[in-house]
Amino acid sequence: MYPDHTPHAPAERAIEVHQPTPLPPVVTAPAPVVPVQPGTVPAVASIVLPDGRIVTGYAIEPTRAEPVAAPPAVSRTAVNVALGGVGFLAVCGGLLLLTSFIAALTAFITQLITLAAVIFGGWIAVQVLGTSSHQGGTTVNIRKAVFKRGHFHG
Repeated sequence: MYPDHTPHAPAERAIEVHQPTPLPPVVTAPAPVVPVQPGTVPAVASIVLPDGRIVTGYAIEPTRAEPVAAPPAVSRTAVNVALGGVGFLAVCGGLLLLTSFIAALTAFITQLITLAAVIFGGWIAVQVLGTSSHQGGTTVNIRKAVFKRGHFHG
């Protein structure tokens, strides 16, 4: 069943064709121009059409082309590359100073360790090999020989 409740097949339905009605051409005469003072444009302009109708509207100023900005003498890309190079050189200089500082600090710590070893080693040598008086020395008598701190006193 179809919406119009007829059991007809689509081929049996009547087709209606509507043709547009052509309009007769309108002969237009140039529209009269409202007199305007030279050098001034009214805020509202009115035009009288040939059939007597008056069309009123705002006056439109002709569009002016915006001035095209001159391209800069140096491109932005070149400026960015140059600034990037300056920044890279500054970072490299800082890294060079940092590595120099680390090398100097390492040398200083090495010298402190060497100095501590020399001082401590000297103190140990004095304690072991030093010749001091007989005070507090250990005397061992072996067959009438006297050894005091590794020295034989016969």
